[in-house]
Amino acid sequence: MARQRFPASVYDNGDEPDARFSLANERTFLAWIRTSLALLAAGIALEVLGLDLHDAFRIAASVVLMVTGIAAAPLAWWGWVRYERALRLYSPLPASLFALPVTLAVSVSGILVVLGFLFR
Repeated sequence: MARQRFPASVYDNGDEPDARFSLANERTFLAWIRTSLALLAAGIALEVLGLDLHDAFRIAASVVLMVTGIAAAPLAWWGWVRYERALRLYSPLPASLFALPVTLAVSVSGILVVLGFLFR
């Protein structure tokens, strides 16, 4: 009897791709999980370190970083599923879901920190 692999929505489709591609997809997933953890840590650190910044800007930057970190984890999973399914079906890889939102969030939080420094 064959063992069922999780998630079935991925592994029940198409053919088994070259292991190198699946492992590269997994490494990308893990990189996004690390990015998620780093964003959460940065948001917490910004608040806990008590930097001499305007409170409203510091809190806003912290929240932007933490919310982005929280959102990045499920996006990483969804991305892994989409890419793995495309590999199995010999389809073109879908566009990234992460690059623009993370870029915008980091830029906005950086701007908020600069404003917090200027208006302290």
